[in-house]
Amino acid sequence: MNSEMEKDILKVLVTEEELRQRIGELGEELYQRFEGKNPLFLGVLKGSFIFMADLVRTAQVKSDVEFIAVSSYQNATVSSGRVQITHDLQQDITDRHVIIVEDILDSGNTLAFLKNYLLTKGAKDITIVTLLDKPARRTKAITADLAGFVVPDEFVVGYGLDYCQQYRNMPYIGVLKPEVYSN
Repeated sequence: MNSEMEKDILKVLVTEEELRQRIGELGEELYQRFEGKNPLFLGVLKGSFIFMADLVRTAQVKSDVEFIAVSSYQNATVSSGRVQITHDLQQDITDRHVIIVEDILDSGNTLAFLKNYLLTKGAKDITIVTLLDKPARRTKAITADLAGFVVPDEFVVGYGLDYCQQYRNMPYIGVLKPEVYSN
């Protein structure tokens, strides 16, 4: 397969096959936890959209899908620490089991903010599912209930994760070459 993005990738961290297998396992775990409970899958835009599509398909529970968009990076490589909602919920979540689907948990700022926000909106409970967990960057005391892969403190892109809105469409998780983002 041709890709003009390959030249910017230092190494592949998680292959397409590893993604497919692990997301299948996460979907099975969610099925076990939420069978008969009609959960709301809440995707955090934009990074989670590919992961969420695959996760919802593998979970196979009757469920609802919603999206929220938040920003704490503003095209930077490090979180500003200030989280802003740029697209809010479009439905009432009172007494709902909410499954937050996130692409990566690093500083924890976004997920700590979202968890608190959703609880104040009346969510019955919150389950956090993240594709990638980067504990080396954590500044907030928050953990994922389910994580696909623990990754080192490197700049990762692909499968929804971006750098300046690029690379989301790569079918694997790769480490971006430093010269790409340090200019």
